[in-house]
Amino acid sequence: MTGAAARAEALLGALRRINRAVAVLVGAGLMACAALVLADIALRRVHASFGGTDEISGYVMAIATAWGMGYALTELGHVRIDILRTRGGAGVRAMFDLFSALVLAGTVSLVAIKAWPVVERSLANSSRANTPLETPLALVQLPWFAGWIWFALMAWLTFAAALVLVLQGRFDAADRAIGVVGEGEAPQ
Repeated sequence: MTGAAARAEALLGALRRINRAVAVLVGAGLMACAALVLADIALRRVHASFGGTDEISGYVMAIATAWGMGYALTELGHVRIDILRTRGGAGVRAMFDLFSALVLAGTVSLVAIKAWPVVERSLANSSRANTPLETPLALVQLPWFAGWIWFALMAWLTFAAALVLVLQGRFDAADRAIGVVGEGEAPQ
């Protein structure tokens, strides 16, 4: 294995470890949100309520989704139709995988770029939610936006590492980085 391929595989391993840690943090946030909602439901039985748990859970879901996408990428969890991919050899599969990774990275980057004006407007106007909580929108939008930036960064780094592996002829390693996981399989 060449130095470039070894560095690419090391990068992919590091990204996977980092995203697993991010997933644990996101999961903890989701669990805390679920506990808050459950407590609010229990309080309703005694005619009390925190109020706003539906709003808070919506914010938590948006943030968790943005941050969770990087994890799904490194664990090969994104859905892809691969009917043509399965018909070719290792090189053909690698080309389809690289094309898919490139399109994903480009699309996610566009989403992240388009998300910034939303955040910027909320910051400039000190925008608040039109709800009883009057949540400062930037408070929610900044971690949401950061999640999209993180996903875009993960997508480009994963694509670059996989490209190095494909150029080095390491199709098996590239498949583990950007391939697809069949039904009942687990990523390596």
